[in-house]
Amino acid sequence: MDIVTRRLLVEFIRRERVAIPSAKEPFMIRRFVFAAALALASAQLYATTYMLEPNYTQGVFRWNHLGFSSPAAQFSQGEGTLEFDQADPAKSSVKVTIPLTSLNTGVPDLDDDFRSEDFFDIAKFPTATFKSTKVEKGTAPGQLKVTGELSLHGVTKSVTLDVTVNKIGINPRSNIPTIGFNATATLKRSDFGLGEYVPQVGDEIRIHIISQAVEAKANTEHLKVVAAEAAKAAAEKAAVAQDAAKKP
Repeated sequence: MDIVTRRLLVEFIRRERVAIPSAKEPFMIRRFVFAAALALASAQLYATTYMLEPNYTQGVFRWNHLGFSSPAAQFSQGEGTLEFDQADPAKSSVKVTIPLTSLNTGVPDLDDDFRSEDFFDIAKFPTATFKSTKVEKGTAPGQLKVTGELSLHGVTKSVTLDVTVNKIGINPRSNIPTIGFNATATLKRSDFGLGEYVPQVGDEIRIHIISQAVEAKANTEHLKVVAAEAAKAAAEKAAVAQDAAKKP
């Protein structure tokens, strides 16, 4: 039994308040095992809702510059939701919003150029969004083809991502069910009204995306605990400071 299944079993016991029978109760043992197995099987029939972690959702894109080099730019802090069905990944879906204000090339003048009306016009179009329309199994285990609508610079086009699922399991730092994946895609910037300097500067853009997502319900509970601990620590600190102020 893997760690994810064990977690589901524990959650089922807690939620249903099922008492684990003793070894002297074979009928009850069979009944308990059947009920637990049924609960686990039912849980796997539905997609799990994950939240993308902004600090671990970012991308890099490259282009050809006059044939001499392949510069890169980075975007980060993507936010969104992932409905992932481990038993049938084709039933999964994803929605993500990318703040283009995070766009960074490492070259200040180029950053200003990209943010201007000549390119992304970030003042008018501050975000890009992707919403999946179809998910298919790839050619190898753990690989998927995710097709969706990319909205960028006021234009919406269909784009297909080649996705590799890196890992599904419990994050040992937070004890939250987590999934991580990489994705790649190739598109033409001119399709989105970003064709400045084509063909001298390459029209084709190669994108590499990484993302990590946490199970939404568990993460919400985790954040409540973290907030409560922070509030308690702040209150204790304030109390210590108040006591110190009273001393002559």
